[in-house]
Amino acid sequence: MSTRAPARGLVPRVLPGEAATLRAAQESLDGKRRGLRALWPFLGPAFIASVAYVDPGNFATDVAGGAKYGYLLLWAVLASNLMAMLVQTLSAKLGIATGRNLAEVCRDNLPKRVSVGLWVQAEVIAMATDLAEVLGAALGLSLLFGIPLGWGAVIAVTAAFGILALQSIGFRQLEAVIAVFVGVIVVAFAFELLAVTPDPSVMADHLFSPEVHGEAILLAVGIVGATVMPHVIYLHSALTQSRVRGANEAELKRIQRFERVDVLIAMSIAGLVNLSMLAIFATRFFGTGAESIEDAYHGLHADPGKWAAILLGIALLSSGLSSSSVGTLAGQVVMQGFIRRQIPVFARRAITAAPALAVALAGVDPSRALVLSQVVLSFGIPFALIPLVLFTSKRDVMGVLVNNRLTSSAAWAIAVVISGLNVFLLVETFR
Repeated sequence: MSTRAPARGLVPRVLPGEAATLRAAQESLDGKRRGLRALWPFLGPAFIASVAYVDPGNFATDVAGGAKYGYLLLWAVLASNLMAMLVQTLSAKLGIATGRNLAEVCRDNLPKRVSVGLWVQAEVIAMATDLAEVLGAALGLSLLFGIPLGWGAVIAVTAAFGILALQSIGFRQLEAVIAVFVGVIVVAFAFELLAVTPDPSVMADHLFSPEVHGEAILLAVGIVGATVMPHVIYLHSALTQSRVRGANEAELKRIQRFERVDVLIAMSIAGLVNLSMLAIFATRFFGTGAESIEDAYHGLHADPGKWAAILLGIALLSSGLSSSSVGTLAGQVVMQGFIRRQIPVFARRAITAAPALAVALAGVDPSRALVLSQVVLSFGIPFALIPLVLFTSKRDVMGVLVNNRLTSSAAWAIAVVISGLNVFLLVETFR
């Protein structure tokens, strides 16, 4: 096994104090550790990526979908999460196989104009991502403490700086903090489920019976955009590219197996949270006209009680703060990878947060802005997903970890479905 420290400020650095984790990883690769002990050193990258799958955009689309259409869009949440599992597995595998992230692979293998074009659209997507995350955290602060949305956005951006500072300590510390945020969200919605009990039989009907009509197509595409996040397609490959490097084909395969389990666990948790969110909001608010996060907060405050509303606010705040930090890391990966340029992570945080601060200070409806930002994200998915599938299907790029025919077929099908949904949305919008 070998390790390479990533560029400063790009992803968490491997520090001397983390030698114990690296030794444990080597023992796992050598077969000296079994079961959970063998898996433990490799857990983490997918949990950082999973934050993007429970970000404030998910809250907004799940509230709107559940309140307006009941359980109708549960199938979209399930399908999106299954897509995300495959996509994140491919992204992690690219980093393991090549020692490079997706942006770097694009830069090295695509024409310069194409690479620069991908970078430009990725930066636009980064701004849409930050819009959702900062607004979500600001809205959480507003609901919990009555802080004006503009000041809440400033506080959220400042708090994200503190989380990003954990990079100077090491990747394990950042992963631990992110895992705590995810845990807060999971616990919050577990208690919400105890208070607002969905109908399992009706849920099952809509989980496996795809149906969409009218404006529901906008929310369906928003759910896909909020789940299969383009920026973490780039980020996940960066999180695995330098963390643990296999010295031979056997080690590469073993690392990939561990990372596959990491993805399965993290994405399953994120998927269950999203399904729970939509089901709770459908049970409590369907047909009531409550279609925003604010409506959901006040509705839960009235029934089942104040504690349920507070839990929603805490979960939203945790989601916004953690996903905002992860989004900034992804932006660093994109810029450094595509154009070999890098700015201090805190400067980038300030730049990408500027549109979100402007929207918050302008008094725009935050829930509506969140939903629309997720639709923008959905349009960015093919520009990250198609290169990912293309390169992971090439043996000269991936070596022993190249996709098999079934995996490539499934990944191409996902790219076609998402692109088709976006085209359909455009047609319906102009009609």
